[in-house]
Amino acid sequence: MDKLSALNMFVATAEHGNFSRAAEQLGKTPSALTKAVAQLEDELGARLFERTTRRMALTEAGQIYLEGARQALMQLQLASEGVEQLQHELRGGLRITAPPSFGPAFLNQVCCRYLRAHPQVHLEVELSDTYVDLVDGGYDLALRDGPIDQPGVIAQPLVENRILLCASPAYLARKGEEVNLENYQQHDWLIFRHPLLNRHFWWVMRGDQRIRLAQPTPRLASDNYDFLLACLLDGQGLQFLPQWSAAPYIARGELAEVMPEYWREPSAFGPWIYLLYLAHRRNTRKVKVFIEFLKEHWREGGGNQS
Repeated sequence: MDKLSALNMFVATAEHGNFSRAAEQLGKTPSALTKAVAQLEDELGARLFERTTRRMALTEAGQIYLEGARQALMQLQLASEGVEQLQHELRGGLRITAPPSFGPAFLNQVCCRYLRAHPQVHLEVELSDTYVDLVDGGYDLALRDGPIDQPGVIAQPLVENRILLCASPAYLARKGEEVNLENYQQHDWLIFRHPLLNRHFWWVMRGDQRIRLAQPTPRLASDNYDFLLACLLDGQGLQFLPQWSAAPYIARGELAEVMPEYWREPSAFGPWIYLLYLAHRRNTRKVKVFIEFLKEHWREGGGNQS
């Protein structure tokens, strides 16, 4: 068995905590991983794992060797990608994670465009609200709003996270009255529930004036953004939307901005959508090209394109 394969098997076993789960991830048999680790231990003259009938854990020697093995595998991956960059065609895999709402808003368009332009690349896109560790998850790139203080991660602003109040023309016609600060509580509201968001009030600005608004009782509340958006488009009420999500619907006349003279202060999600990547990935050509596709999408009008 070659040393590179043995190192990969050892790292996978350490990360998963047993041979069976690591073997499943690598598409190997548990006995192959057991043999690979045994060969490394024989070569080193030291045990890498303490094994019992119930669990296995790294020894002190195993912890030291794991750090070195990860570094070695990372350097080999970077060297391979450096060679790839000499080729005209991009190839290989690119792993991306982003919140689910980014998919229909813009990420699906960018990904499809990227795949058409680079047929030798395969994408793995995980849409999840969970804040994942880029290293442990093996991600090349993340798109996130909200807290971004991850150590060792570069955060690059992509697009402003401006919040608009929106409603469908059908809802506004049915209500037949203008929305203002005096009557807003009498309107039907669709409210997104999230642990980071205040449930009791909003802050809005008009010029230099900062106004605290009590949140009305929602006609419909949900922790699923896309569900609420579908109901908004169906004319069920008013909803605050980020501009990157609302723009295509406003451009097509499916939604209208309400009380445009007021703007809502950024919530706990923050004023920007960020691109997150590890420092050693900044010069990876597949990552750089994907980021350029994202930026080009917004330079061309992003969601404003009908």
